[in-house]
Amino acid sequence: MRSRPKGGLGRGLGALIPTGPAAGTAVMPPGGLPRQPGDGPSADAVSGSPDRAAVRPGELSPVPGARFAEIPVRAIVPNPKQPRQVFDDEALEELKASVEEVGFLQPIVVRELDSEKYELVMGERRWRAAQALGREVIPAIVRDTRDDAMLRDALLENIHRVNLNPLEEAAAYQQLLEEFGVTHEELARRIGRSRPQISNTIRLLNLPPQVQRRVAAGVLSAGHARALLSIEDPEAQDALATRIVAEGLSVRATEELVALAAAGGKDKKQAPRRRPKPVAPALGELAEKLSDRFDTRVKVDIGRNKGKITIEFATVDDLERIVGIIGLHPERSPGDQ
Repeated sequence: MRSRPKGGLGRGLGALIPTGPAAGTAVMPPGGLPRQPGDGPSADAVSGSPDRAAVRPGELSPVPGARFAEIPVRAIVPNPKQPRQVFDDEALEELKASVEEVGFLQPIVVRELDSEKYELVMGERRWRAAQALGREVIPAIVRDTRDDAMLRDALLENIHRVNLNPLEEAAAYQQLLEEFGVTHEELARRIGRSRPQISNTIRLLNLPPQVQRRVAAGVLSAGHARALLSIEDPEAQDALATRIVAEGLSVRATEELVALAAAGGKDKKQAPRRRPKPVAPALGELAEKLSDRFDTRVKVDIGRNKGKITIEFATVDDLERIVGIIGLHPERSPGDQ
């Protein structure tokens, strides 16, 4: 298992943006770890100005028009133009549980009103969760510009420069897709990964919080986590994650345990009926062709009386892309513009 630095839980996009001064802020260098007394001068102090050409390999490029900071929760006021007025209580409870276990994987986005107040731009659910949990500060991207294209390009460039753990990587991808207008195609091209790889990484956010913490801490690899996603029961996922850590199981061994558990479950369900399931060798080939066509995982199953095709998608944008390939174009409401 590749070792990863500890202490980076919940950085997400915050790890891609150099820290700027703000009230109650602990200043952090490009690598995301707090500077200690006695540390040498920062990269900016050595190079003079944070010019992109002066950034050395492995260091973050400046992000024009934005900085990362932890700001007081009480200093934030909601956006009066927020279109969402109703927030699902159950979803908010799930978010609170995740924050307590893992921390804030995605920083909110604010703009500075004055030296002591900030207006919320994105992330009201996260801000509400912080209030409900009694948090004093919350990680935030402080925007000084409305140039989304400039911010997006700078964030995409910095993905190559920081060592994110798999969960931070998933959160960064998700926030870039949802809040910064990045498309799946652009993200895949800019970071040199395939769409399925991006989708599978984002799916790590579906793991229960206690399993996410192990992934973020580096005791579970991304391979282990992806294998656990094949289990639907969160308690079973947590139990197997605990066993993986305790016994030092490899990814291959984990995949085999997941497959055995799935086969055992099917055997129990099918025990009363012994009629064999129809076998169609061409289905595997068809599933592979459909997976290539839709650029995501597709399963084709046939039963005794009927069959089904299952197409996986990671986000709403991914679903719309697949629907477009099929030839259907969902109508958008005026508020979706």
